[in-house]
Amino acid sequence: MALASRILSRSRQLSITPVVMRHELFTPVRTIAKEPTPPAKPTLKGDEILKNIFYEVKNKFETALGVFKKEKITIDPDDLAAVSQYAKVMKTAREKADLFSEPQRIKYTIEQRTREIPDARAYLLALQETRIKSGLLDELGAETMMMEALEKVEKEIKKPLLRSDKKNMSLLQAEFDKINKKLGINKEDLPKYEEDLELKIAKAELQELKKDALEAMEAQSKREEFKDEKLPDVRSLDIRNFL
Repeated sequence: MALASRILSRSRQLSITPVVMRHELFTPVRTIAKEPTPPAKPTLKGDEILKNIFYEVKNKFETALGVFKKEKITIDPDDLAAVSQYAKVMKTAREKADLFSEPQRIKYTIEQRTREIPDARAYLLALQETRIKSGLLDELGAETMMMEALEKVEKEIKKPLLRSDKKNMSLLQAEFDKINKKLGINKEDLPKYEEDLELKIAKAELQELKKDALEAMEAQSKREEFKDEKLPDVRSLDIRNFL
């Protein structure tokens, strides 16, 4: 059970918190326009809120745990097949438990942080901050190009660009489309980018699990009753036996 908790806590692919993923930080301009505030929800008392959260988390955890009990996970971050299988198991657990992936979590975070931001510049800076906090790299230099595009538009219209200014926001969108084309980014390829990101996350998580497993086995081997036993290959461990 402790190992299951560790998997859930390690995984960035499973998030209880609801989440524009953005390794495609150059295409958020579609969501840059200010959206209407959603209708207010019924007010709940504090204890009711906490109880609902507790049961929701409990149910999601148990559902994900049920997937881990059935699916085989091989702790081998250097084996592409093992990484792909781990990512597949995480996706299955996520879908069955109605959890959010890392891209969805980041999308949710962006939406919450930028909901009340009126201007495009502050919006782009918020995207940058979210990317950094999420541990993502802007390997293509898209953020710099996006900011340069904004400066070009603001210089042309001679005023700060507001997200509610649909006419001039379309100018910025056109500049972003040029950036997408220059970088070879197509909206149709976004699912593939998300899949690649999840594989990278899966590999990183398997590396952490391997490290944890090795440390646990080494600590156990130092105990008197296990000193003569040979440490097993971490790849031979079946996580299902520890749940």
